[in-house]
Amino acid sequence: MRYKITLSYNGADFCGWQIQPHDPSVQETLQKALSTLLGGDISLTGAGRTDTGVHARNYTAHFDYPSEIGTETLIYKLNAILPPSIAIHSIEKTRDDFHARFDARRREYCYYIHRCKDPFANSFSYYYPYGELDLEAMNRAAALLTGRHDFSSFEKSGSDNKNPVCTVFEACWYKEDENHWYFRIAADRFLRNMVRSIVGTLLEVGRGKRAAESIPELIESRDRCLAGQSVPGKALFLSKVEYF
Repeated sequence: MRYKITLSYNGADFCGWQIQPHDPSVQETLQKALSTLLGGDISLTGAGRTDTGVHARNYTAHFDYPSEIGTETLIYKLNAILPPSIAIHSIEKTRDDFHARFDARRREYCYYIHRCKDPFANSFSYYYPYGELDLEAMNRAAALLTGRHDFSSFEKSGSDNKNPVCTVFEACWYKEDENHWYFRIAADRFLRNMVRSIVGTLLEVGRGKRAAESIPELIESRDRCLAGQSVPGKALFLSKVEYF
């Protein structure tokens, strides 16, 4: 039987979702907890990778188990033994061919910045006090990211992804107030480090260091060296995954 699990995690203590040889991951931590409670080796498949330090809300994964599970009891026990940085929201039986990664049709990320010193935002937002930012120019540039493109210019150098083409459905900056802003981007898939390098590039546009209209040329170049510097992972959230 296949089960779908929905969780949120604070990525500060992890190298990301995916298991790595020498660093703690969300996947490994949750697999060990499930294996302890259910017996045997439980293998989890997640909606996709997240970078080191990146957070997720309502992340989806699936696992197989040979018999019926008392899901409410399992949720309670998992939340009792997992670290505070991981919270299980739901576990439900799903169709046998459901796939947390390949059935996802839309993924959404949000990146948060604050423009004034704020000790309560600092753990989950990027303090960016550098000069004035032209929000209108940033959103003109963001709009040029939409559509189906090769996003190699925003992929981490040395990545082994064989397909750099993604379809971006929307990309826009929003103001919560004058000092707290966030960027939201939705796509069918994302490359490694893609959102963080896009945000760094758009911040350069906001400061007048790069023209908004230069984005198509940057995409066409497929050259990571021409894009902006990646921003810190602590302010990035995988905020939604939608399925067919």
